[in-house]
Amino acid sequence: MSTKPQQRPNSKDDVILWIKQYQENELEEAQTKLVEHYKPLVQTLSRKFSRGPEHAEDLFQVGMLGLLGAIRRFDLSVGRSFESFAVPTVVGEIKRYIRDKTWSVHVPRRIKELGPKIKKAVDLLTNDLQRSPKVDEIAEFINVSVEEVLEAMEMGRSYQALSVDKPIEADQEGGEATLLDLVGRQEKGYEQTDQQILLEKAFSVLNEREKQILQLTYFENLSQKETGERLSISQMHVSRLQRRALQKLRDSIHIKPTEYLK
Repeated sequence: MSTKPQQRPNSKDDVILWIKQYQENELEEAQTKLVEHYKPLVQTLSRKFSRGPEHAEDLFQVGMLGLLGAIRRFDLSVGRSFESFAVPTVVGEIKRYIRDKTWSVHVPRRIKELGPKIKKAVDLLTNDLQRSPKVDEIAEFINVSVEEVLEAMEMGRSYQALSVDKPIEADQEGGEATLLDLVGRQEKGYEQTDQQILLEKAFSVLNEREKQILQLTYFENLSQKETGERLSISQMHVSRLQRRALQKLRDSIHIKPTEYLK
C-alpha cells in the first residue's frame, strides 16, 4: 500500500531561493510562497500593536506591505537571516502608520515619537522604584525636559477623539445627552446687533438725501439710474452723492474703503 509522501517544511534555503528568484526574475510564484510563509509572522506582529479587530486588520495590511518591501530590499550577500531583516522592517511600517495615520487630532511628530519612550520609561522606572515615577524622574530618564513630558502626556489623550454623538450622563437621574448638545454655538445675532448699532451711529452724520441714496442703492438694490429716476435727479448726481455719503461713513467709523460693507 503506497502512501503519499509528506511535504517537508520550508527551510531557510527555500526562503533564500525564493527571494533570489523574485529579486532577479520577478517570479510571482516565489513572491506568493514568501507571503504565505511569513503571513502568520505578520499577523502576530500586527496583533501586538492593535486596539481591536478592525484596527488589527488595518495593521496587518500595513505589515504585509512592509513584508513586500523587505523582500525587495533584502541583501542576499550580507549573510544574515531574512527574518532578522523582515521583522524590524514590518514593525517599522506598523509604527509609522500608527504615528502618522491613527491620531484623531494633528499632533507634532516629536510628540508622537516621545509617547512610546515615556511609556517604556514608566514601565522600567516603576519596576526599579517599586512606585509610580514622578514627571521629573521620567524626563531625566529619557533626557528631555519636564515640559516636553507633560506636553506628550497631554497630547496622548488626543489619540482618539470622542464622537459628538456619544451619549454621556447629563444629570443625577440618569438622563443622557450627547457632546453635541453641550457644545456652545456662536450666536450670529450678537454680531448683527453690533453692526446695526454701529451703522445707526454712523448714519447720523448723513443728511436726508444721502440717507435716501444709500437706502435705495444698498438696501432696495436699485441701480443708480433707477435711484435717480425715483428722486428726480441725474445718475451722475446720484453717483456723486453716494461717494460722498460712503466717505462720511468711513470717516465716522474709522475703517478702510476695502473693509466697508463686506
